[in-house]
Amino acid sequence: MFQTVAKPKRRSALRLALGAWWYRMRRYGRWAASSRAFARTMRSEPLSYVAFEHRTPLYRKLKDVDMWLQHNKVVNLSLALPRLNGIVVMPGETFSYWRLIGKPTKRKGYVPGMVLSSGSFRAGIGGGLCQLSNLIYWMALHTPLQVTERHRHSYDVFPDVSRTQPFGSGATCYYNYIDLQIRNPTSEPYQLKVWMEDGYLCGEWRSASRRGVRYRVYEKEHRIRMEPWGGYTRSNSIWRQTMDEAGTVLHDEWITDNHAIMMYEPMLTEGKTEAGTNGK
Repeated sequence: MFQTVAKPKRRSALRLALGAWWYRMRRYGRWAASSRAFARTMRSEPLSYVAFEHRTPLYRKLKDVDMWLQHNKVVNLSLALPRLNGIVVMPGETFSYWRLIGKPTKRKGYVPGMVLSSGSFRAGIGGGLCQLSNLIYWMALHTPLQVTERHRHSYDVFPDVSRTQPFGSGATCYYNYIDLQIRNPTSEPYQLKVWMEDGYLCGEWRSASRRGVRYRVYEKEHRIRMEPWGGYTRSNSIWRQTMDEAGTVLHDEWITDNHAIMMYEPMLTEGKTEAGTNGK
């Protein structure tokens, strides 16, 4: 699992732009040719039961990040949320983050927000929407829904600040080829509700009936290590336990592995080995 991570390569702005264009066109082609049923039904009335709910703060103090970027993020979220709030994923259908939101453009009212790029951050139109994809992914892991496409961050840009979730439990997004897709393999519909309230981004996955199980998402083998080229990397694996209402573990499954290049100096104590901090 914890393989050596290669030193990142610096690519020119032209190559990055051409690469983004190529992958974007390829995604458009796949959308056009796909026989997959994508979720499109919106319903304002909530389904009966909350399968899982979560919220994350809209404003965080991050090193060297101006607060105007976070204020603009809220503007961008306010435009994206109505495209997702109330979407119903019927049995056999797939939720696609970008097919529902569409391309965030200046013409639609999106403004420059924080975009993570090549181990740093910059201002970009529509920046900040990753907070929404992170929330949706984290909530989906606590339901029977099946995540069929998710992309992890390649860089760990900021140190943990009041982290309440395991490292690597989010889903990055970039229109349109870095998507978040979630399939409903069950026999009943699931509904996504997302909104902002009292300084938080809030969300729920709702269902038509109670399933009688709950989920615990946790990490194993969290490690920080120095690579041969001199940088630090951070790795872990995400696992999920399915439990009945009495708390008996019915199933324990691997979800994903995470590997990220750290863009800050880790706080390593003297004599710490490459095993780093094993667990939280």
